[in-house]
Formats: sequence, C-alpha cells, structure tokens
Amino acid sequence: MEKMIAWVEIPTIDFERAVSFYEKLLGTDLTSEVYGTEKMACLPSGEGAIINAPGFEPSNQGVVVSLNVGDNLDEVLSRLELNGGEIIKPKTKIEASGRDCFALFLDTEGNRLGLYGN
Repeated sequence: MEKMIAWVEIPTIDFERAVSFYEKLLGTDLTSEVYGTEKMACLPSGEGAIINAPGFEPSNQGVVVSLNVGDNLDEVLSRLELNGGEIIKPKTKIEASGRDCFALFLDTEGNRLGLYGN
C-alpha cells in the first residue's frame, strides 16, 4: 500500500511569519508561490504546504498532523519556542514502538501539530 496521507495544508494568518517559523523550525528553506488569492510554501518532502487563502483558518482543534523529524526531535524542540511556537506536550516516548517519540506544539498561527521522531 502507498502512503495514506497525500497532502497536508497548514493554514496561516500571517503567511510570512509562518514560513519563517517553519524554515527555522525545520532548518530548511521553503519556496513560496502565489496563485491568485492563494499563497503557498511547499514542505521539502512534497507532502504539504504552508498556505494562506480565503476560507483557510488556523485551529488548535481537530486533526493533528505530525511532521517526521527523524533523529532530530530534541534539536527541533529546542528551536520551537525560540521561534515563536509553544510546546503543549513535551517529548513523549511511544511505548508500543520501543524507540520513537512524539511531541505536540502550537505554531505561530495557532495550529496544533505534532513532531514525530527520536
């Protein structure tokens, strides 16, 4: 079976602030594009984007999308609050996996997301 998640869009209020936050958090550059009234900065994995468009509102309720940060979870968490995010569940071991961990955070736009790795 192919991966189950095809595409994720993380909504923004302040597009430039959000792009800057995710670039610093993930330690990578994002390329921004404008399509009419929609702004989009794709994640380097090709599985989603930071988006600013009519009808898209940030939320800390509902579905949680987790970003896979591999062996860099501690490093990414150390950058999170320095760049305007808020840790809402610290690094927590996933007992069933024996090795992997996750954390939950709020981004600069108020979205609740997860980080997955070790």
